Amino acid sequence: MTNEEVARLLDDIGDMLEIQGENVFKVRAYHRAANSIRSLTADVKKLYEQEKLAEIPGVGAHIAEKVAELLRTGRLAYYGQLEKKVSPAMLTLMQVPSVGPKKAKTLYEKLHITSIDQLEKAAKAEKLRKLPGMSVKTEENIIHDIELFRKHRERILLLEALPIAERIVEDLRKQFFVDRADMAGSLRRMKETIGDIDLLAASEQPDKVADFFCSLSDVVRVLAKGKTKSSVVVRTGLQIDLRVVAPQEYGSALQYFTGSKEHSIRLRDIAKKKGLKISEYGIFEVKANKRLGGKTEEEIYEKLGIDFVPPALRENKGEVEAALEHRLPKLVELKDIKGDLHVHSKWSDGLSKTKDVAEVALSLGYNYVALCDHAEKLHIAGGMTLKEIQKRAEEIRELNSKLKGLVVLAGVELNIDNEGNVDYGPEVLKDFDLVSASIHTGFGQSEKQLTERAIRAMNNEYIHVLCHPTGRILGKREPYKIDLEKVFDEAKATGTLLELNSFPDRLDLKDDHLREAKKRGVRIAIGTDSHVANQLHYMRYGVATAQRGWLTKEEVVNTYPLAKLRKVLKKR
Repeated sequence: MTNEEVARLLDDIGDMLEIQGENVFKVRAYHRAANSIRSLTADVKKLYEQEKLAEIPGVGAHIAEKVAELLRTGRLAYYGQLEKKVSPAMLTLMQVPSVGPKKAKTLYEKLHITSIDQLEKAAKAEKLRKLPGMSVKTEENIIHDIELFRKHRERILLLEALPIAERIVEDLRKQFFVDRADMAGSLRRMKETIGDIDLLAASEQPDKVADFFCSLSDVVRVLAKGKTKSSVVVRTGLQIDLRVVAPQEYGSALQYFTGSKEHSIRLRDIAKKKGLKISEYGIFEVKANKRLGGKTEEEIYEKLGIDFVPPALRENKGEVEAALEHRLPKLVELKDIKGDLHVHSKWSDGLSKTKDVAEVALSLGYNYVALCDHAEKLHIAGGMTLKEIQKRAEEIRELNSKLKGLVVLAGVELNIDNEGNVDYGPEVLKDFDLVSASIHTGFGQSEKQLTERAIRAMNNEYIHVLCHPTGRILGKREPYKIDLEKVFDEAKATGTLLELNSFPDRLDLKDDHLREAKKRGVRIAIGTDSHVANQLHYMRYGVATAQRGWLTKEEVVNTYPLAKLRKVLKKR
């Protein structure tokens, strides 16, 4: 079983326990363990073989035993016991964001609803408002959230698609009969969500490539197998398509199958005006019917007389015009990042100790990492009391005295209340190295109130960063209504940094918002919002989104050396 499969099963157990009304701490333990295993960079099977399951943050001895049983036998007796008490239909209903455990149980027991289609019909027939704890508003929310669920159901997070695609590409590249192999489509463009996974390979022996691809251990079903294209379904339910082309056609095919469609159409228009034609087979001079190139992508752009366009920008949003005029930005890269500016630890709702966070940060080559544990008013996330703030500060000072090459910054994530106030006053905030603030409640308020809350917080001279500014969670929660133009203008006026939250189900601000912030001269802080030390690796998703937002090093403050970052923070 993969890390994701183990994590999903643990999440299911947590949900089933919650449906049964089990102790909240027991429920959270399973969800914490699931999140921790999901974010592992190592294969959970290897940790099991090394008898190190209990060393995974958030996985105690009790849950480690269950994971071991699952990996050893492929089954889990405890899961089977729970299934006898909790219908799988309830878990299905809980896929709708506004349907929690209590509602799922009520819907199943009172109306015998077992599917999302049935739930939608019942809501539209006004049957839910009669149930205990439900109302007309409940029906409206459920109908809206079912639309949201269906909208995202056919697409998955970049986090789910990228690791398996990279693993298969790596396996392809190792084969002697494969010249080159890459990801293509929206995955190569690093869009926030992905449909099917598109891969491309170059080979003179396409039959061998097809045989190898269709026999991979992840494959559970072969949909098609041929010399030019094969399609399979892997264990996670994803469809993966592989196209195989001749080596001399690889560059043109990679450009063509990376897309986007709109970008490719724009290139074809330019080609036509120059008497050229481009396709997946190459670039051709029409009159002479002569092939001019296509072995590399660079050849295609060069023959068109424009600069090479990085895959992340190929959306026909001005990148072709910029390439024609030689003004494409030099995009920020992962290697430019010098630190993570949003990490949680055991001092609030994180699972890792401060020293564990520091160790991962050092392994990534960072110079600094900011612990931004929650402030006291967010009780559900274990917000820090004033006493705990002091204890954590002492721990950070002691750790920094021993570390070489890394500084742990004492930060905090404040809560912006309905009036725009935050948890602590100046006498407390002045002692933090970095102060961030977020809206955590009241998502259904008017655009005016939500915007005023954010603006008032940005006018607090002690607040450096406004975090996850639209509050969205992909596939689960739409962005709340907020006037981002006013937020951007206020950020520029006050010198407040805006966060690009790189947790894979947030990616907030999104690419188009980042471009607008860039135009207005706002600087961005990328933070992973990690709750497990290994989630610091999620920085790659934030950087990919920053690239799609046309950001350069100078526009991302955590590419700055620590001394320069401190100067930026001090200006507040």
